[in-house]
Amino acid sequence: MKYPLVFIVFLFIFNSSFAQELKLKEVTKEGWVHHGKFTFLFNQSAFSNWAAGGENTLAGNINLNYTFNYKKDKFIWNNKIISSYGLTKSKNTDFPKKTSDGVMFNSMFGYDADNYWFYSLLVNFKTQFAKGYKYNKDDNGKEYREEYTNFMSPGYLLIGPGMLWEKRKTLKLNLAPATSKFVFVDKDFTTPDKGYFGVEEGESIRYEIGFSASLYYKFKVMTNVTLENILAFYSNYIDNPQNIDMNYTVNLDMNINKYLSADFIFQSIYDDNAFKGFQIREVFGIGLNYNFEH
Repeated sequence: MKYPLVFIVFLFIFNSSFAQELKLKEVTKEGWVHHGKFTFLFNQSAFSNWAAGGENTLAGNINLNYTFNYKKDKFIWNNKIISSYGLTKSKNTDFPKKTSDGVMFNSMFGYDADNYWFYSLLVNFKTQFAKGYKYNKDDNGKEYREEYTNFMSPGYLLIGPGMLWEKRKTLKLNLAPATSKFVFVDKDFTTPDKGYFGVEEGESIRYEIGFSASLYYKFKVMTNVTLENILAFYSNYIDNPQNIDMNYTVNLDMNINKYLSADFIFQSIYDDNAFKGFQIREVFGIGLNYNFEH
């Protein structure tokens, strides 16, 4: 991963440089602070005798973005859950297919070291909710599918001590030079050439240790429009440290009113143990949402 990564980092810095500072409530007193958003995105297209052609589709996505933080004296504990699940059904396909499926929990413990720096401990967990399939067609053109992934196959767990720089809740950077990474899979899917997320044949866990860095930045683009950036890197010291894993997510939130919003989600992943190239996901739609804050 060389030039694509440079481009993505440049894009992140560029949109950050021209951003307006987001005015959010900071944790100014001890105790818990909660805020989050639940959204249902709906997409539908229908055609009847349409000369230009088209395919009837129906799609829905459920998204949850929830933050709960704690502060006491010099101790902070920041937690974030991001989850999504979506399906689409087309008239010309035999199966409903996923448009998104994932859950991520990030927890950060910090102790004040002075001047926006904290001694930190990172805990990050990621997996998916439901089965994932590879789709093909037989000799008669009939579509069939084969199970390839499932809940905790793969599952990822990162744990590492480091240093957290947090100027405000909407801008923070964490560096963890001794991060342990665990990859969990269903051993029945593993292959002799480590083709299943880098896990040895017949094994269910892969262990790595390396350097991780994560950056979070959320800002206001204009009135009622915010952009949330979540960027993470990981380099495995043991196996090909030059192959840096990257996960970059952009959440663009355009509020129409209290209950309606337009949402755009972009995610790019590079992990050569999962796929030899970039994985790209985009979701856009009009959503019904519920905001909660305490």
